[in-house]
Amino acid sequence: MPEHKRTRVRYLIVTMLFAASAYSYGDRVVLSIAGIALSKELHMDAVKLGYLFSGFSWAYVVAQLPSGGLLDRYGSKRVYGLSLVCSSFFAFLVGFAGYLPAAIAFAVIFGLRLMAGLAHSPIFPGNGRIVAAWFPTAERGRASAIFNSSQYFALVLFAPIMGWLTHALGWRSCFWFLTIIGLSLAAIWSKVIYGVRSHPRIDQGEIDHIERGGGLTAIEPGAGTTQAKPANKLTWSAILMLLSNRMLVGVYIGQYCITTLTWFFITWFPVYLNQARHMSIVKVGIVAALPALCGSVGGILGGVVSDKLLQLGHSLTFARKAPIVGGMLLSVTMIGCNYVNAQWVVIALMSLAFFGKGFGALGWTVIADTSPKGLVGINGGLFNLIGNMAGITTPIVIGYLVKRTGSFNDALIFVAATALMAIVAYLPIVGEIKRAELKYPQPQGGAA
Repeated sequence: MPEHKRTRVRYLIVTMLFAASAYSYGDRVVLSIAGIALSKELHMDAVKLGYLFSGFSWAYVVAQLPSGGLLDRYGSKRVYGLSLVCSSFFAFLVGFAGYLPAAIAFAVIFGLRLMAGLAHSPIFPGNGRIVAAWFPTAERGRASAIFNSSQYFALVLFAPIMGWLTHALGWRSCFWFLTIIGLSLAAIWSKVIYGVRSHPRIDQGEIDHIERGGGLTAIEPGAGTTQAKPANKLTWSAILMLLSNRMLVGVYIGQYCITTLTWFFITWFPVYLNQARHMSIVKVGIVAALPALCGSVGGILGGVVSDKLLQLGHSLTFARKAPIVGGMLLSVTMIGCNYVNAQWVVIALMSLAFFGKGFGALGWTVIADTSPKGLVGINGGLFNLIGNMAGITTPIVIGYLVKRTGSFNDALIFVAATALMAIVAYLPIVGEIKRAELKYPQPQGGAA
């Protein structure tokens, strides 16, 4: 009899993560496109627009640790699914807030963006947690790269749509469009996502393949294995132990630097094209998608190359660091935009920089490789907390630089400098990449 072929349910899982993550980034991208018209309607200068861009991240950052604890306690399916529903509701309200008087509208929209950040906070820690459960070590690079590439695909998909909606129906329609997408994804999520051993479509062959390769299948409810149950309590002692590990601190700093590039591209980049390169809002929506497409290709390719290096016998440290360092060096090329005038050259340089950013964005892969087994969700939350502080600082710093100088030249230098800082974080600070062994007292019993 022919050998039974094992199922490949984990590929369906990562596809769902990609779709949900693209929606999450779409909710961040929307303001960069709609904000061009919104800022004119509400009479906002660059600094005020920068603060509005940062609104999402204030609550998003604060909620990372609690969301990591919730994921560890209640599981990814419930917490993540609720996140999709709540974020859709807040997007719906932003559209109506635009009808308020300008002074009040700014405050209300800022508050709703805070709530949206709170709602989205479990998504990327949940992604890291699900990948750690569903994928063996040798496949995590490409799995993480797939869902991480959603940040670029979000620009590819949403920027042209949002540009057209803003031009044809007004900026409010962009948020209502996101509401429909989010609620649809929440319905699909409930039917697709399960723990590894509780998934109705998986067979024992795939379960064995995941567990033999290092997949942490016991971290989701319904695991049904003898593997050690993870810690499910968020405590300051756990956080302090994570922050006492030099390797993890280096990864956190590197993520902050890499996320600075992300927030430039998903907030100020369309405004840069409109104000500094004098493109119409419809053209901005189309042109902004081109570098994002390169970033998406780079994001997936970086994970594939990293896993291939691992399969060829290179150390985990080299396999993860080589794409990160190479990608960050490519990102520095954006400074060249300060010295050229032709629009096509600007787009070419930004596309190369965006490709490099994607190629080197392996932070979530490294987190899956290094998280202590009992603190996967909490470590992912802390990692995402520190990384997404860039979502607060980047829009505001760029807003002040643009207002002070009247150009984006210093802003591009600032963003490129953080790419170089990421290299410093990963080379001398991180050191060897391996799973952190922390002496954390495991609780007896409790939910996964």
